[in-house]
Amino acid sequence: MDFSRLYSIVDVDLAEGYGWSPADLGEAIIKGGGRLLQIRAKHSTSESFLACADSLVDLARPSNTSVIVNDRVDVAKLSGASGVHVGQDDLSVARIRKILGNDAVVGLSTHCRSQVDLAVQEAVSYIAVGPVFATRSKETGYQPVGLELVRYAAAQWPQSTIVGIGGITLDRASSVIEAGANAVAVISDLLTDGDPERRTRAYLERLYQ
Repeated sequence: MDFSRLYSIVDVDLAEGYGWSPADLGEAIIKGGGRLLQIRAKHSTSESFLACADSLVDLARPSNTSVIVNDRVDVAKLSGASGVHVGQDDLSVARIRKILGNDAVVGLSTHCRSQVDLAVQEAVSYIAVGPVFATRSKETGYQPVGLELVRYAAAQWPQSTIVGIGGITLDRASSVIEAGANAVAVISDLLTDGDPERRTRAYLERLYQ
């Protein structure tokens, strides 16, 4: 896939806290030019999560936007999503490949040098590095790694696709790309001004200038 520099994450709980349904938020991001979305629903039932994923995949299809499902390989497969993103304690990449196939997008979170070094030996499509900055959008259990780990991953493994995640704002986004990341994952900052469509455009202008 052609990896976008903006990786928008639609967090169901966060979206609803701001008064947005996941589908409406996803549609706003797509209208703003976002072409890579992740749907995350940590506290939803399986049925509700699948319904959200189905809606986003349908919305994304006309614009060829890629939809990635957080954690749930079964939801990714049933919804026809482009792939799945998993953490260190989730299903192994090898098992995911057996379920979703070699063409699926598979992303893996990393939080230190040793995890990065192990991740690149797996059949991953991209490595998420973070949290780069302090964040309240996601409880990772890890301290911020700063730009240093992004630089390490990019320098040591230049053939890999690196995504910086955690505390990314419009003002900070360019610094993460300059450190060597191929993309930035953004969650709450897309919602801060109440207009995620406009905010998405602002990110794309900043990231591709």
